[in-house]
Amino acid sequence: MNGRADFQEPNAEVPRPIPHIGADYIPTEEERRVFAECNDESFWFRSVPLAATSMLITQGLISKGILSSHPKYGSIPKLIFACIMGYFAGKLSYVKTCQEKFKNLENSPLGEALRSGQAQRSSLSGHYSQKSKYDSDLSGHSSFVTSPAADNIEKEMLPHYEPIPFSASMNESTPTGITDHIAQVKVNKYGDTWDE
Repeated sequence: MNGRADFQEPNAEVPRPIPHIGADYIPTEEERRVFAECNDESFWFRSVPLAATSMLITQGLISKGILSSHPKYGSIPKLIFACIMGYFAGKLSYVKTCQEKFKNLENSPLGEALRSGQAQRSSLSGHYSQKSKYDSDLSGHSSFVTSPAADNIEKEMLPHYEPIPFSASMNESTPTGITDHIAQVKVNKYGDTWDE
């Protein structure tokens, strides 16, 4: 023993180390298959329908006069823009489904990283719900009393802002009413100085 008491809550889950997934990560064969499956399904089941629907809605708005058409190119630029936005909206809407597919993979470092990240987020949300229960039990005490562990988590989760120097927050042309006092220094013939 090193003189320090190790405290661990009962039924507390020991977090597993998150595997390093970086730019140099090479996906497994099964992960490549899921990537291709996600790419195909997001294109055919989300991007194509959303792009077509957004183009139809845009064309309808142009034909009713709600949107104006370009004098030279007509409705083509707005239809292209609607198609592109629908395509990307379809891809983004499929991200959660694709993540779930990776989480269901058995021997996948990428799936393990996603599962570990979800476990950490759920443990944090569980901690905050316990904190609110703790705060509600203290109804007779000050409402500003929180647990030390919650304060540490909040400090880690919230961004830390550095103070702005005074000169950076004020423009030189801004009138502030603050004047600089320049001391008048006199020098006699012997080289002695004094403030006035």
